[in-house]
Amino acid sequence: MVKRISDAEWRGDLQAGSGTVKLGSGAFDGPYSYKSRFEDGSGTNPEELLGAAHAACFSMALSLALSQAGHTPARVHTRATVSFGPVTGGFAISRIDLETEGAVPGIDAATFQKFAEGAKAGCPVSKALTGVDIGLTAKLL
Repeated sequence: MVKRISDAEWRGDLQAGSGTVKLGSGAFDGPYSYKSRFEDGSGTNPEELLGAAHAACFSMALSLALSQAGHTPARVHTRATVSFGPVTGGFAISRIDLETEGAVPGIDAATFQKFAEGAKAGCPVSKALTGVDIGLTAKLL
């Protein structure tokens, strides 16, 4: 079993404090803060990182499924929009919308949609987020 490790550190109270988040691979090491999470401040936030992870995982899962069926994609691009805000009792991620575009020779839009739906259900990050409503828009280029 592969294990991935990331680190985060927070200093101070919620609104005046700040933190850093670092990926174990070293590919990213950056700041986050109250303003970068709840307002429009500089730095990253957990929701943005989760969206990136979901978009990457979904794109790989879709590419795998298409390739296994003999339809190797020239390109798959996915954007994840993570909806985060107040709910009763605190804050929550209420929805993630995946928008994917694929350049896949030899298939039609309905077939691409079928593979995209399968990737949404089978992607490991989607599986980890079963408590979140996940929407999907798939477009064949």
